[in-house]
Amino acid sequence: MTLPYAYSLSTARLLLRPLERADAAQIQQRFPHWEVVKYLNHKVPWPYPDNGARDFIEQTIEPEVNAHSMWAWSMREKHAPDTLIGVITLTLSATENRGLWVAPQWQGKGYATEACDAVTEFWFTTLKQPRLITRKCSANLASRKLSQHHGMRLVEQTLADYVSGPQQPTDIWAISCEEWQAWRGNSVTP
Repeated sequence: MTLPYAYSLSTARLLLRPLERADAAQIQQRFPHWEVVKYLNHKVPWPYPDNGARDFIEQTIEPEVNAHSMWAWSMREKHAPDTLIGVITLTLSATENRGLWVAPQWQGKGYATEACDAVTEFWFTTLKQPRLITRKCSANLASRKLSQHHGMRLVEQTLADYVSGPQQPTDIWAISCEEWQAWRGNSVTP
């Protein structure tokens, strides 16, 4: 089966475009804020270096996309398509499949929910994956609400390292394709 690796998505208010090198300048402006990075994996360099966004795209995103193990999108409002407001990714992995961030001035507007709806639909309907897993710092209440909103189940609690510190309580959330179908009320075939 040939899978789409440069695939655009859209929602009622968002355009999700494949992430590219040209997005580095906007990521560099919008990403390095404590409220964005504090609950992200400890591998995110902090303080964020001047070349952090470029290195992220070239050294992390591009190799995984080229290896056909990741899909990465810039999030943009339809009425302002030239402005990047966040990034969302899907990764073929046994331990974590979806990650995202939204710049502070666009948080709390439901954009993460819309983007997650679109990429989760893509995960189950286009990529035909049986299960979606997310990992998040337990203290990240907004992210917990996002998982609950999408019908995910808390399946494990563990400890992990984040930008904000080592060995913090971590929640692992999951949803199967069948659970997603029931939650969405449609007939997605795995």
